[in-house]
Amino acid sequence: MNRHRVRYIAMICAGILTVWACAASNPPPVAPASAWNPISFGGEQALEFLTVGTDEGEHWSRVWLVTIDGQLYVRLGTRAAGRIERNTSTPYVEVRIADQQFDRVRVEPAPEATGKVAAAMAQKYWSDFMVRGLSHPLTARLIGEQVPHV
Repeated sequence: MNRHRVRYIAMICAGILTVWACAASNPPPVAPASAWNPISFGGEQALEFLTVGTDEGEHWSRVWLVTIDGQLYVRLGTRAAGRIERNTSTPYVEVRIADQQFDRVRVEPAPEATGKVAAAMAQKYWSDFMVRGLSHPLTARLIGEQVPHV
């Protein structure tokens, strides 16, 4: 079996699992920004983030995550990175993680962390070898921000 066919099959399987996982879950309650704790999220396998595009509307993306030096990072493929670029509330997204939802999380590009994040992903996820060679145009740090109460 050639390498491209293996990648194609892996992407289809990942897509099916993502759709199944998203359909099976109920939205978690909205958490206060003070509950944002990247260190406690390190054991989570994935998070979801909401983007809103002018053409596409709302879209929840499910991605892997790693915590490095107390910061939460994601590595985004072409489609997810494009959604971040076209997001109407850039640089903010909503995030679901650890049975909580955070309404104001800043996506901060972190190109200086690309190597560290890739190494941490390879260590955390056994199946990373299937996606490692694909394009990941955006490595980002996610920062939960407190919204002042009015």
